[in-house]
Amino acid sequence: MSESLTQAEIDALLSQSAPAQPTGLEEQVKVDIIGEVGNISMSQAATTLSSILDRRVSITTPRVAKIKFGEVLQDLTAPKVATTVEFKEGLLGSNLMLLEVKDAIVIADLMMGGTGETTNTQFTELELSAVAEAMNQMIGTASTSMATMISRKVDILPPIVKLWETPANIDYDAIDAAEEIYCISFSLRVEGLIESEIMQIFTDHVVNDIADAMLSDKATVVTRETPIQVNTTPETVPTPEATAEKAQVEVSKPAFQTLSTKAVNEGDNLDLILDVPLDLSVILGRSKKSIKEILSFNTGSVIELDKLTDEPLEILLNGKLIATGEVVVINENFGVRITNILSQKQRIHNLH
Repeated sequence: MSESLTQAEIDALLSQSAPAQPTGLEEQVKVDIIGEVGNISMSQAATTLSSILDRRVSITTPRVAKIKFGEVLQDLTAPKVATTVEFKEGLLGSNLMLLEVKDAIVIADLMMGGTGETTNTQFTELELSAVAEAMNQMIGTASTSMATMISRKVDILPPIVKLWETPANIDYDAIDAAEEIYCISFSLRVEGLIESEIMQIFTDHVVNDIADAMLSDKATVVTRETPIQVNTTPETVPTPEATAEKAQVEVSKPAFQTLSTKAVNEGDNLDLILDVPLDLSVILGRSKKSIKEILSFNTGSVIELDKLTDEPLEILLNGKLIATGEVVVINENFGVRITNILSQKQRIHNLH
């Protein structure tokens, strides 16, 4: 006849056979999360860049690696255009984006009204400004997408764009060379012009913050705010009658002031807003120019508008088209004579 084990012996056996619990997030989980976040946010950024360049843009196939930042700098083939983004709200840390200079020159040429098929190899302040604007809009879109994924407001400081000409002149002290970072490489394609890569670097602190937010959001879906307490004692289970008595509250009718109808028909309600100021503006014409053309403006430059001399001018009230007219001169001052007031149907049509 065998002897039964004591509770202490049972606990000892269980503690020996129980698997060790992880002390933090599995590394592969964080890699998968930041890869997915980068994939979705940069896809949205590609849409923004496509609208800026008026070309089809795709940023796909993220490849994530966790390595020391110093190793990235050692393997870096300069020159590169580096965009630094500091998070202002929602996340703490920085984000670094690296772009090939030849690709940045093509993007700058497209933004300045060119075809992108340029032989220019010089990356001047003009190209730097154009790329900075593109990166600003791209990263702004990516941050908005990221905020949606982690259910948290994400705000960034204005991106800082610099040219890293050679590995020796790389000046970046936001990340220590010995610090481990997450490096995400994307395939960058601009229709008919660019087949290259763009690199995004996140610090370990930012990735941990994003992973915690993503996992906590998933947990809240299945976790109750208040746990259900089960009481097995029959005497303490409330009866339906007791529950109804406890739910009863004192209810009374609200007291309202009696409305008077004396002033209802006195005057016109329109009189109440007759002195409200409205913004009346007249549009002579419009013109669409590229950044390159605007930068070439000098004193005396003539801007051609899209409206012929005999076409009526647009008269807007608070930004809404209400009438058309023509220019007249009254005592050496310009004026506008109304020639047509739009009908209600026409105004509604112009809203769309």
